[in-house]
Amino acid sequence: MNFKKLRVVHYLNQFFGQVGGEDKANFNFLVKEGPVGPGMGLQRLLGEKGEVSATVICGDNYFAENLEKAVQEAIELVTPYEPDLFFAGPAFEAGRYGMSCGAICKIVHERLGIPAITGMYIENPGVDLYRRYVYICKTGRSAAKMLQDLEHMVDLGLKLIVGSRESNFVSGEGIASPTDYEFFPRGILRNQYTNKTASERGIDMLLAKIKCEPFQTEAEVPKFAAIKPPAPIKNLNSSEIALISDGGLTRRGNPDEFNGRGDNSWAAYEIKSFFPKESSASEHEIVHTGYSPVHVMEDTNRLVPIDVMQELEGEGVIKKLHPFFYSTSGNAASQECCESMGREIGEEIKNRGVDAAILTST
Repeated sequence: MNFKKLRVVHYLNQFFGQVGGEDKANFNFLVKEGPVGPGMGLQRLLGEKGEVSATVICGDNYFAENLEKAVQEAIELVTPYEPDLFFAGPAFEAGRYGMSCGAICKIVHERLGIPAITGMYIENPGVDLYRRYVYICKTGRSAAKMLQDLEHMVDLGLKLIVGSRESNFVSGEGIASPTDYEFFPRGILRNQYTNKTASERGIDMLLAKIKCEPFQTEAEVPKFAAIKPPAPIKNLNSSEIALISDGGLTRRGNPDEFNGRGDNSWAAYEIKSFFPKESSASEHEIVHTGYSPVHVMEDTNRLVPIDVMQELEGEGVIKKLHPFFYSTSGNAASQECCESMGREIGEEIKNRGVDAAILTST
């Protein structure tokens, strides 16, 4: 069956879009005709099957800090090109880039009803946040194998185009398989014909597992590391306690560049300078899109209970409140990012002689 050449639109951040580096991260949207940067490889892989008619470019900070506004601007720029297929990135391990790639693919698919594909490394926070809404191909940490990662994205995109024309949505025939096309499973169930009953397949898998033979499970479940609870503190009155919060509390202007979603960074703030006696809400900011910060901005002790801890210190219940508190934005952060930040903060407070920590959330 012959099809017309596909119209393709590609999304890139400011770096891969050849606008600039981190100094251009606040760059607003720009559209360039034809392929740009990685889009050249994309076009080569598409060959005669498709043409990259336009490249939409935006700075990482601008998109991440204005997410709802940015996706609306993006879809208004993409729609006039009437694409058949949309690609974003790949974003590899870059958190802000991954968030924007996931967000723009989601709105393109929802509004235009076309396949939208991106690529990310497994630890990118965009994977957990958008994998159920868009197709995210698995990539390495960096652009070292850019062409190979783009090839997976193109193969999947072409499969989805053909599948949408030929698939039987009742049986699930024609729907791409995560195993075959190297993308993160989306939790979509599809029917598949087999000559064995469920009980027979289950027994076969059990026997293969017992014999240490390879087998493919039909129902993968999330894997979480077993964390052994630490031993309780014997004497609080001889302990130094630190406060840690994932509520996104930072200085006005967000100098540490927290992300409201999928953050992968944290900061340590000296309590004395961060909370001077004359401080007001205008000096602080909440960078977190998962809850309303109104009550916290009225009194930051509701999130980081400095007042209560100082009272306990004064009463001798604890020996000392650690002079620094540790802050991040925990909204939609991937398990891998949380583990990484946890290890870093843990090493920091251990090196500072802290005996225990209290974690406060939203």
